[in-house]
Amino acid sequence: MRVATFISLTTILFSSAAMAQGAPGDKDACEPDAYRLCDDAVPDAVAVEKCLRAHMKSLSSACKKRFVIGDAKSKK
Repeated sequence: MRVATFISLTTILFSSAAMAQGAPGDKDACEPDAYRLCDDAVPDAVAVEKCLRAHMKSLSSACKKRFVIGDAKSKK
């Protein structure tokens, strides 16, 4: 019973974390910018995204690219 509960909780936690982090590569591309520009919003993924969008001109090229890719996919 404990093993089944542990597996269920682990699955829920990891699937929630993956959804909050966005597409693969987003975290690697934007994590330095998030800590540099939006440290007070971390770890709230929604607040970090809003903050990063507000600082679009200051983002690294790698992070900007992830936003452009994500925005293009969401318009389809």
